[in-house]
Amino acid sequence: MVASLDPGVRELLSARNMAHVATLMADGSPHVSPVWIEVLDDDRLAIFSTQAHLKIRNLRRDPRIGISVADEHNPYRSVIIRGRVVEEIHGDEAIEIMDRMSRRYTGADFPVRSSIVEVIEPERVKVQELPFRH
Repeated sequence: MVASLDPGVRELLSARNMAHVATLMADGSPHVSPVWIEVLDDDRLAIFSTQAHLKIRNLRRDPRIGISVADEHNPYRSVIIRGRVVEEIHGDEAIEIMDRMSRRYTGADFPVRSSIVEVIEPERVKVQELPFRH
């Protein structure tokens, strides 16, 4: 079942907040990577990487993924997502998504001109906001 993203979740995921994704190694142990993240028009999410990265190999073997994003201005406000990769995008379409993310995070296109975009359907979404000040 695909979870929809409420406006507060979309806001966190559309800002310049770093995401941390957890994938599963072949032995079942977790592997965590910091990534940029993009909300696509249909409430699916996108991350990118290259063929050489472990998270791509892990996701091809087991598409389950965990994502954590904390607000860079208030780390006590966060979203935790569980989902699965449902599509892999290559070529010009992947580079266009990668550059859109890069422009949001850095103001410029990404310097590497090859990419694999993993499209994620969120299945569970939980927002957490703790009453603390940073």
